[in-house]
Amino acid sequence: MFANACQDVTVRRLTRLGAGGAQGDFFELALDFPGADNAAWARWRPGQFVMIRPESFGLDPLMGRPFSIARADEEHGVCVCFQVVGRGTAKLAALEPGDRVALWGPLGNAFAARPGAATLLLAGGIGIAPFLEYVKRHSTSADLRLIFGHRPPLDSYPFAEMAARAACEAHRETCPEDLQSFIALLGEVIPQYCPDGLILACGPLPFLRTVGRLAGEAGGRAQLSLENRMACGIGACLGCVTEHKEHGPLSVCARGPVFWSDEITL
Repeated sequence: MFANACQDVTVRRLTRLGAGGAQGDFFELALDFPGADNAAWARWRPGQFVMIRPESFGLDPLMGRPFSIARADEEHGVCVCFQVVGRGTAKLAALEPGDRVALWGPLGNAFAARPGAATLLLAGGIGIAPFLEYVKRHSTSADLRLIFGHRPPLDSYPFAEMAARAACEAHRETCPEDLQSFIALLGEVIPQYCPDGLILACGPLPFLRTVGRLAGEAGGRAQLSLENRMACGIGACLGCVTEHKEHGPLSVCARGPVFWSDEITL
């Protein structure tokens, strides 16, 4: 876990990725990279996250917002992807280059990586974000497969960039039958990676429950990145607790956000 103190950075760019349908649009936010002389940023890993609080928040909303790190380096800056779903993300979507933002991170733990092991990435919606850098860093694309479930149009997500590097497939849900077909696909594919492969998943809670259940039924387990609501990002407020089977309630921000599926109760 590589926690870092809060730093003031500026917005490099805000890019609209695409339409979000009934909800808000999708964006990629790039902040100045604070890692030139920072050891934590030099060794950050996919699966970790940041807390972001622009000056424009004022007193409403009071707390920052958590986002998976999509990528972070001198060239691109610290990049996160988000969909406008409330007043906090609405204010993020109104940011302009040069605006000041409080950034703390990289926070939390990261996804496992096993060079040479068959690796299955499962993403639901904006849960695709942490896999952007994971695919880039993976040593052997032949060992990597990404299955992505989504509702808004595919160009709302950074999918094409990932598909250029590894075997990636996208499945759009437009009706209940699409969802059932997607779950059936997961039921066919996940056992192929159990028990010796590596299964990593990020997305909404029902999606993670399904992945964890299917992995367990196949005699394996998966790493799940939880999307619990967070306020402080450092485990002080206990607002993002999940139930660990051995240790009881744990803060997702401080002890996660990545957990093995057989270690927690969702």
